[in-house]
Amino acid sequence: MESDIVRDLRSKLDISAEALRKAGEQALAGRFALEVMHEIRNPLEAVGYLIHLAHEEDDPLTVREHLRQANEQMATVHQIAAQTLSLARILPAPMETDLVEVAEAAIRIHHRRITAQKIHLVRDFSEETSAEIYTGEILQVISNLLANALDAVPDGGTISFRLRKRGAHVQLLVADNGQGMGPEQVARLFEPFFTTKENRGTGLGLALSKKIVERHAGTISARSSALPRRNGTTFRISLPVRRPADAVTSAD
Repeated sequence: MESDIVRDLRSKLDISAEALRKAGEQALAGRFALEVMHEIRNPLEAVGYLIHLAHEEDDPLTVREHLRQANEQMATVHQIAAQTLSLARILPAPMETDLVEVAEAAIRIHHRRITAQKIHLVRDFSEETSAEIYTGEILQVISNLLANALDAVPDGGTISFRLRKRGAHVQLLVADNGQGMGPEQVARLFEPFFTTKENRGTGLGLALSKKIVERHAGTISARSSALPRRNGTTFRISLPVRRPADAVTSAD
């Protein structure tokens, strides 16, 4: 039987992990907000320019065309805002969500870094990839996997996303062609405070990601190779299409 000291330590570790998870969600929300603002800025600037042209134009047909184009840009802004709100809102229960939308949101969070590193991003998304999830939590997991892949690959490297429905589950793969890891490192990837990034990183991202995935009654695993021409790391997430009624999540 566990001693009172061990139980107390476990309780404090759970409290600390939950606090770290919430802090990570807040940081993720901030990065996501910046990327959304960056994405919205272009169509808003286009709307302003088109309205200016309409005011300066005398030909009614040309004015009508400028306003039509401005309406198209505003529709783009509305779509971005609607998608963002659907991903960001706190849900009292898991909601059936297309994981392609969540994966694309994670990509938007890291868009600037992907561009700066000249990463070749390969999307392989199939249809029918919806699952009952807490979107904010799964967004955090996918964003963390993408951040790890960006840390691992050199400039000009390749990161691949794949989403597939497999029976009663949806599978997500995030693969990179970084230098890879040995078996000893892979075996410890999901341990709290274990990191391969030396002075960078806390070693909590994957541990918390595993906890979130398991709260969704799913699984997460990794395989890696450091062999020449076969180097790279792949993470695989499997989530049930329908969340079991007895699954425990942070929102329950």
